[in-house]
Amino acid sequence: MQFLIDNWLLVVIALFSGGLLLWPILKGTGRNGLSPNQVVQLMNREKAILVDVREPSEFSASHLVGSRNVPLGELAKRLPEVAKNKALPLVLVCAKGARANQALGQVQKMGYQQAHVLQGGMAAWKEANLPTQSA
Repeated sequence: MQFLIDNWLLVVIALFSGGLLLWPILKGTGRNGLSPNQVVQLMNREKAILVDVREPSEFSASHLVGSRNVPLGELAKRLPEVAKNKALPLVLVCAKGARANQALGQVQKMGYQQAHVLQGGMAAWKEANLPTQSA
């Protein structure tokens, strides 16, 4: 007990740093997220539909081969046209993952239960040296 009293600052720092490490798990940002390699496997094995939720200018600069652009603001209106079969897996893509995570809730409410997010977005895809294309 004396050790804890004498080193209270170290104990507080250890607890704080542990909390920071657990924050992404507690926040839920990792749920339904797939690595770039997992996305490739899903595309090859289950014909996953790739939906890029970035703005058209970002999409035209660089995007995943075979992905369709449905900006986040138009998701509710345009997604049913792009992804008609709700049984197929759906992978949401953006620049780094924030907008795709935001879109995930909307997409699941629309009935796409096999919806996933590309963890790290286009940045992770490019870092994995996977192919992209420009419009």
